[in-house]
Amino acid sequence: MEPDEVAKRLFGVATTEYGDKYVEHVLEQYKLYVEGMDKVSDRRQKTNEFFLALNTALLGLLGFADAKYTQRTSALLILGPLAGLLLCFFWFSVIKSYRGLNTGKFAVIHAVERRLPLALYATEWDVIGRGSDGRRYRPITHVEIWVPWIFFAVYLVVLATNIPWHSVPCLCHR
Repeated sequence: MEPDEVAKRLFGVATTEYGDKYVEHVLEQYKLYVEGMDKVSDRRQKTNEFFLALNTALLGLLGFADAKYTQRTSALLILGPLAGLLLCFFWFSVIKSYRGLNTGKFAVIHAVERRLPLALYATEWDVIGRGSDGRRYRPITHVEIWVPWIFFAVYLVVLATNIPWHSVPCLCHR
């Protein structure tokens, strides 16, 4: 959605139609919205901590199972990495979802700030190069998006090393 469309949608009611408390209510809603954005960032951090802990625990379990390898643990050494790969996919999807949510929230905040005396978030975004200059600022999503992929690669290695390749039929000798 373009910034003008966001503003049009956001400020659908004219000041004169709303009444005397318009400015007071806009400021109160703005404060609540920014507070809500902070809560989304907190949830995002907790979600990343959850997936990191889950993946770390699963890899620890797989390492322990590999060290105590028996016929009973062989299924775990195949199914565990598959579950880990699925976890990584979900983690990656959640990160992308939070990125989209934050992008939308900042678009709304910037639209409101165009009507306020100070455009704090928009100015900060300009000062740090709008996320395009990695020396000044690298958006957290650009960094955190790699973590699930790193775990994904580790799970692939664990899976590949635990597949009983000797019992997989080879089609090249037919």
